[in-house]
Amino acid sequence: MRMYDVIQKKKTGGKLTDEEIRFFVEGYTKGDIPDYQAAALCMAIYFNGMTLDETAALTYAIRDSGQRLDFSNIKGIRVDKHSTGGVGDKTSLAVSPIVASYGVKMAKISGRGLGHTGGTIDKLESIPGFRTDLSPEEFEKAVNGNSLAIVGQSADIAPADKKIYALRDVTATVDSMPLIVSSIMGKKLAVGDDCILLDVKTGSGSFMKTLEKSEELARIMVEIGRRAGKKMRAIVTDMDRPLGNAIGNSLEVIEAVKTLRGEGPADFYEVCVTLAANLLNLAGKGTVSECTELAERAVSSGAAFDTLTAMVRSQGGDTGVILDTGKFKKAGFSRAVRAGNTGYIRKTDTEGYGVAALLLGAGRNTKEESIDYSAGIILKAKTGDFVNKGDEIATLYTDDESRFTASEKKLLDSTVIGAEKPEERPLILSVIE
Repeated sequence: MRMYDVIQKKKTGGKLTDEEIRFFVEGYTKGDIPDYQAAALCMAIYFNGMTLDETAALTYAIRDSGQRLDFSNIKGIRVDKHSTGGVGDKTSLAVSPIVASYGVKMAKISGRGLGHTGGTIDKLESIPGFRTDLSPEEFEKAVNGNSLAIVGQSADIAPADKKIYALRDVTATVDSMPLIVSSIMGKKLAVGDDCILLDVKTGSGSFMKTLEKSEELARIMVEIGRRAGKKMRAIVTDMDRPLGNAIGNSLEVIEAVKTLRGEGPADFYEVCVTLAANLLNLAGKGTVSECTELAERAVSSGAAFDTLTAMVRSQGGDTGVILDTGKFKKAGFSRAVRAGNTGYIRKTDTEGYGVAALLLGAGRNTKEESIDYSAGIILKAKTGDFVNKGDEIATLYTDDESRFTASEKKLLDSTVIGAEKPEERPLILSVIE
């Protein structure tokens, strides 16, 4: 078999066989297939797409390219949640402790930020001392002890995805449906969870900009997971506005902690309770309605906050900053961003807000860059709010004052203010079983 023939077949719209797909994935992972041929195939897939069977074959080949994690030593029902990425999306930091407070096991493997989207691992690493590199034995002990641990992806899990994603990132093929599906599900299916809940974002701050495309993505991932023997569900949630008020690593941890203390923003709390209720339902804890009450009770009783604190302690983190978030390192500089005119915030380019945070140092332009964990944005007004000219709509934070100008311009360019109040849009848009 020749890689040239595989590329040629997909370039002309042909359907690749399971053998051809595995030949590509295994050969590229081993280094037998060069970057330029892999890039050519990714571009052919981008333009010609893949059938559901092809996408499933690509997903399972990526899953099988490295270590398959056996969680049989973790006692109880094992669940996981995955978000397709957004701005201000710190849900794992709140949802996981809510679910784990009921003894449902959250053995969670998370990633770093991608482009304008934040990553759970980067956020957790803003907690002094927090370890995301636990050994398998430490990981199992933490999950069995606290029902919760969150670590970074091991180099041995789905190594094909790391290579293919790095290539997609520099060849403008990130936003390809089959490549997105196989990247997400290839990693998720390599881990021995029983139930997987997908939080599929839609709108200007997500990779899928329309509800139609987001629901298509959700259906494909649910079906591929079902074929692999997992209990699956997807919730399509709004990302036409940032989630919560905080964008940036330690700022988002602080907001998640406040939410678990009953002091968080209403939109973030609503999404977290919805996701937690569906995870508890998948784990057999009751109907979705009953599990919604359980999720709310975990917050009001303090059980979810205690579970988060226990996780931070077990992974070497400084619980002092969780018990008193004022102890987090503060950015050296701040700047108020003010409305240029009077009216309603009609819409926001949420991706633009994510880029504005990245420009402050909250994310990476290249994988070699370091992160300023204290950098980010606190929103003072969001879509639907009325503002007067000169009102503060956001506060920017960074340790590098020279970053303010570009970030402020990006945020203002991403904010549309007009005379008419926009139509309200629900946060929870659909459920895909």
